[in-house]
Amino acid sequence: MKITLTSVSVGDQNAALEFYTKKLGFIKKTDIPMGDVSWLTVVSPENLDGPELVLEPNAGYPAMKALKEALFKDGIPFTAFKVDNLDTEFVRLRELGVRFTQEPAESAGIKYAVFDDTCGNLIQIYQQPD
Repeated sequence: MKITLTSVSVGDQNAALEFYTKKLGFIKKTDIPMGDVSWLTVVSPENLDGPELVLEPNAGYPAMKALKEALFKDGIPFTAFKVDNLDTEFVRLRELGVRFTQEPAESAGIKYAVFDDTCGNLIQIYQQPD
């Protein structure tokens, strides 16, 4: 068993696609229209056949809206992405206008920072020791 697909809940798929590709550097992999929304996924440019991230529309799901608001209010990231060099990635993202809610920190040898994905989610980036 392996993870091939995960998702992040978004209100506006076009805005999410813009952020996740232009700011984070992911690549659009799948875009299948399904009425007012799409089955829309992005992947890491470092692993085009790796796990896909679905930019999941949350319209019409009050429970998801409540969950996202509670996690955001409590400062809890919705998901996390591994980076090779946290300090370099932090500077790159900040220069692109990404708003961080948690500056780089370290705990138990793991460096991490948290940013707002502009879609109502907090996302953690982290670097594990070599």
